[in-house]
Amino acid sequence: MSINAADTAWILISAAMVMVMTPGLALFYGGMVRRKNVLATFMMSFSAMALVGVLWVLYGYSLSFGTDIGGLIGGLDFLGLRGVGQEPSAVYATTVPHLAYMVFQAMFAVITVALITGAVVERMKFSAILLFSVLWLTLIYSPVAHWVWGSGGWLAKFGALDFAGGTVVHICAGMSALALARLVGPRKGFRDGAPMEPHDVPMVALGAGILWFGWFGFNAGSALNSGGLAASAFVATNTSAAAAAFTWMALSWFYRRPTMLGVATGAVVGLVAITPAAGYVEPIMGIPIGAGGAVVCYYAMLLRSKWSIDESLDVWACHGMGGTWGALATGIFSSSAVNAAGANGLLYGNPMQFVKQLVAVIIVWVFTFGATLLLGKLVKAITGLRVTPAEESVGLDIAQHGERAYGGMIR
Repeated sequence: MSINAADTAWILISAAMVMVMTPGLALFYGGMVRRKNVLATFMMSFSAMALVGVLWVLYGYSLSFGTDIGGLIGGLDFLGLRGVGQEPSAVYATTVPHLAYMVFQAMFAVITVALITGAVVERMKFSAILLFSVLWLTLIYSPVAHWVWGSGGWLAKFGALDFAGGTVVHICAGMSALALARLVGPRKGFRDGAPMEPHDVPMVALGAGILWFGWFGFNAGSALNSGGLAASAFVATNTSAAAAAFTWMALSWFYRRPTMLGVATGAVVGLVAITPAAGYVEPIMGIPIGAGGAVVCYYAMLLRSKWSIDESLDVWACHGMGGTWGALATGIFSSSAVNAAGANGLLYGNPMQFVKQLVAVIIVWVFTFGATLLLGKLVKAITGLRVTPAEESVGLDIAQHGERAYGGMIR
């Protein structure tokens, strides 16, 4: 094992790009809420950067990537970054410092926790969000990360493929978001038709643009080197985002009008869908994966609305269902010619890979949804989940944080 300077530079740059995605998510989510809840929404993302950034160093990395215990969880050998230093790991990313790999993975954990908060904006207590985040990182994210990416993880040994987080990040976040939204309940006035339009669509577009940029670090960085596989994943990522944005625009135009909010949402959906497949498929496959993701998520959003579930910013529809489609699409379009560490998918004569992807999806769906319900009920018993009706009416910026995003009257 020896350190490769180019690989190290690429991993560190990629980690920084993934870090920028969380402020981008804050903009993306913040623009979609009412102006009285903008800062509270931002706080949910920025607090994840602070909280998870500390917990990952203390024990999160060890639980996710430590020495395997029964295929289910990592041991405590990396507790407090013990043994994680400037030399490469013997197991993970063997051409870069172990610390570089650790911090790259930290940024994935941060944004996954932040993603869930979009389901419960405008009504969940900040203290409850913090407690839930600690429990969720420890008991849901870390085990699933180990199953899929950890050395000895049982889903990895089973043969399920997830290049950059379709199951670990997006299905986990999406299914947990749906469960938590059901526990917290709808926003005041949601079922009475109260106006809840985005207060700043340009802010949403800016956030989507930052996410699109950062996603190149997310996916291409997961090649863990600066070679051809990173380039292939980079192009596949951009192609999927473009295909999904265009498809969503066409769908919204067919039903009504092409909207900026729709194009921004479509781009993010395309990025979600390609995430598990990016390093296993030919770049041209970004077109069917992105377009398919837009169709799946568009109609999932309509279904969620029909169910009258106030999953506020459609984390389940966009990330849960987008990640599900992406994971299954990996089983269809993956090619060992692209990445020898992967496998051929259904399109290349191996239907068993699709079956493995389906099994992994079902397992992660059931585990994350059920475990989140239990953790949410525990948090409810300890701190309560919702702000009071009066606090919800005045807005969480003032009620929870004592500040306002804009001058003048808050409506």
